[in-house]
Amino acid sequence: MQQTPPQENLPLLIVGLGNPGPKYATTRHNVGFMTVDELARRHGLRFSTRQADAEIAKGEIEGTRVILAKPQTYMNDSGRAVGALARFYKLPSSRVVIIYDELDLPVGTLRMREKGSANGHNGLKSVIQHLGTQDFPRLRVGISRPAISDHKQIDWVLGRFTKDEQEVMDGTIPRAAEAIEAIITFGIERAMNKYNSKEEQGKPAAKPAPEPTPQDIQQRIREAESPPPPKQESWVDKIRHIIREEAK
Repeated sequence: MQQTPPQENLPLLIVGLGNPGPKYATTRHNVGFMTVDELARRHGLRFSTRQADAEIAKGEIEGTRVILAKPQTYMNDSGRAVGALARFYKLPSSRVVIIYDELDLPVGTLRMREKGSANGHNGLKSVIQHLGTQDFPRLRVGISRPAISDHKQIDWVLGRFTKDEQEVMDGTIPRAAEAIEAIITFGIERAMNKYNSKEEQGKPAAKPAPEPTPQDIQQRIREAESPPPPKQESWVDKIRHIIREEAK
């Protein structure tokens, strides 16, 4: 009789939701794709195969076998690829992690959940339908709602980030990849404790230091070669000097 392997020995299926093709690559709806692309980049994985209507990258992250997936079915039918992959690899829903955009969170905010409804997100609704359950971990990446109330939602999610929003997202996508790494390493509960905290959400994105110009380099060389300036005498030293002079 064949035994079922313990869940911790099973791979994790990590799925970013989005729409395929360069037309949609930088739109708000594609933050799921962006996050799994960043995960693949950080760990030297390549989306070199296609399976069950999804682009696939396989490998290990933090010692755990992972399958990164980007469904090519378009957002509203994402579940077809997710369900087929979960069945092929014989994965329970707890070993499936979904990453997607969330209108009800401010731009750049991350929220993890162990389970829950689709909350109106058609891609997640499709995943729930094809997995037959809503009990699977997910990472929501905030994209905000449009400030203008009559702005069509479909135009908003398929639109590109503004310049200010893009600056926020440049720090958010690496942080989202780190959040998934935390799920892989510590499990969903500990990852939630960290990445759902107000302190973590308020943390500014780290910006890389600018490359020094040739003028900067020359200035640093001159400063290094120059003798140190004479030490300034403190007011205490001045008083001591006066006292010594008067004692002579």
